[in-house]
Amino acid sequence: MRTADFDFELPPELIAQTPALTRDASRLLVLHRDSGKIEHRQFRDVLEFFRPGDVLVFNNSRVIPARLRGTNAGSGGQFEMFLLEENGTNDWWAMMRPAKRARVGTEIILTDAGKPTEVRATVLEINQEGHRRLRFTGTKNIFDALDRLGEVPLPPYISRPKASKAAADRERYQTVFAQPPGSVAAPTAGLHFTESLLAEIRARGVQICFVTLHVGLGTFASVKTETLAEHKMHEERYDLGEETARIINDAKREGRRVIAVGTTSVRVLESAAQFGVPPSGGLQNEQKPPEGGTPNLRAITGRTRIFIFPPRDFKIVNVMLTNFHLPCSTLLMLISAFAAPGETRGREMVMAAYAEAIRERYRFFSYGDAMLIL
Repeated sequence: MRTADFDFELPPELIAQTPALTRDASRLLVLHRDSGKIEHRQFRDVLEFFRPGDVLVFNNSRVIPARLRGTNAGSGGQFEMFLLEENGTNDWWAMMRPAKRARVGTEIILTDAGKPTEVRATVLEINQEGHRRLRFTGTKNIFDALDRLGEVPLPPYISRPKASKAAADRERYQTVFAQPPGSVAAPTAGLHFTESLLAEIRARGVQICFVTLHVGLGTFASVKTETLAEHKMHEERYDLGEETARIINDAKREGRRVIAVGTTSVRVLESAAQFGVPPSGGLQNEQKPPEGGTPNLRAITGRTRIFIFPPRDFKIVNVMLTNFHLPCSTLLMLISAFAAPGETRGREMVMAAYAEAIRERYRFFSYGDAMLIL
């Protein structure tokens, strides 16, 4: 398929700049895959679509305050650092601006509201992508200093008048169930849930479980290649625990539905169904998992660069809850595959739903409204 097939025009005013007044006050577009029917609902109506015995799977990765600022210890020049991935304690890969001045050996004094702190970072090496490997000193673990020094890593399409350390973003750009830190972008479908809504869901006999996928910066990247098959997917770390594997295996064996909250949860479950044991890297869309039988998930920790686009079958996920995604993004391609498993017509179905959402003035992207695909 061609990347241009997933492009669409979005009025800028529909890009949500702030979250809804309360987490569960968003709107909900419901797409019925069998008929193509669309319903316009409120997010709390999602309860009506859950059944006793369903398994609801969330990504519980916690967003870290990944944007840091500092000054060159020698020249006093300003730097911005965006943490990407941890190599080890106080050892991180990061994007830096201005990159050309961040040469190997450069020492940076981290600042807090423009004032120097005891924490420093030294550039150790530069990889082929231009990312810098940083070693932090002055703290036992940079994680301990991030809440004080770091800024919320809001997506580039959300505008703020200045560096965002706002308490509102720190709270709302984080799910209420976030646990292991490591994401540099929120698993946004989970942002709509409150503790009280989760309690109501459990009371209806729905099992709730969690996977972890640490969302990387590549989640914001549009596909630049002419065809989807040429695109090289970014890699992300994930974890599927024993309890979650057991709950999902039981549900699949008994014919109960698995509902994935967010594309990141889908990527974990479908990766685990393919791999069994994680190889280096991951599978692209054209590589097919073993045929036959019900997948038997096992506890697994690994890395995936799985790229899901039409046509694609799904081994685990029966229903998906997601937000509205960027044009030409891998996330839009994933939900297009899910709308019609094994076929290409899901693209037309999803693009028609997006056109309807635009006409109805839904709010798009991270702080926007939600879509349930049944």
